[in-house]
Amino acid sequence: MSSPRLAIDVLTLFPGMFGGYFDESIMRRAREKGLVEIGIRDLRDWATGRHRSVDDAPYGGGAGMVMLAGVVCAAVEALRREGSRVVLLSPQGAILDQAAAGRLADAGHLILISGHYEGVDERVRGLVVDEEISIGDFVVSNGSLAAMVLIDAVVRLVPGVVGDERSVREDSFSSGLLDHPHYTRPRQFRGLEVPAVLLGGDHDAIRRWRRREALRRTLERRPDLLARARLTAEDRALLEEIRGGERGEMPCG
Repeated sequence: MSSPRLAIDVLTLFPGMFGGYFDESIMRRAREKGLVEIGIRDLRDWATGRHRSVDDAPYGGGAGMVMLAGVVCAAVEALRREGSRVVLLSPQGAILDQAAAGRLADAGHLILISGHYEGVDERVRGLVVDEEISIGDFVVSNGSLAAMVLIDAVVRLVPGVVGDERSVREDSFSSGLLDHPHYTRPRQFRGLEVPAVLLGGDHDAIRRWRRREALRRTLERRPDLLARARLTAEDRALLEEIRGGERGEMPCG
């Protein structure tokens, strides 16, 4: 059997959290196809001493416990190979976005460190971590939840995982914008109609409508994304039409 396109090792204190998630839907199919290999590693396997401790009280006092540098470093060093990328899930990291997910999908081998308690001993960052990633400016119970989110975002970008490659390319954020609206049968539901342009068979008109609606949604809901989006001349013209409509003006042309 050929090697997977992407191997992921997750270092966690809660391996039981991952079972059901990886046995369903896209994750299950990706593993069955041999495209992705996921190993859930219990950090306690690298603990030493009579009590096999994985954490201790922080120097200087304070609430909570800190994960031991020796345990985390030993685990990473046992799993790391040439080309491995070691990622610490941390609220102090760069926010996960579609560009980061795409970059990690090409990594070959990821080692994800799921933090817990008050986090990891600071020396872990300098010794074995390549980068830190956060899934958002909020707090979750432990880094295993964040690892699941990151894995999902990354795995679906591995070639061959999603059956229809277009659905990946057209996802929200893939072009720097939010996604356009989607409709399916029936044509009318509770008095609401599917936009006529989607029923006419004019593929260029459909493309233009979808792009316009993606721009409209992004302008209304996440205008900050427009500053970074790769906009074409047509995009800019569509934005002018949208803004003109909001001001009650008739678009030119």
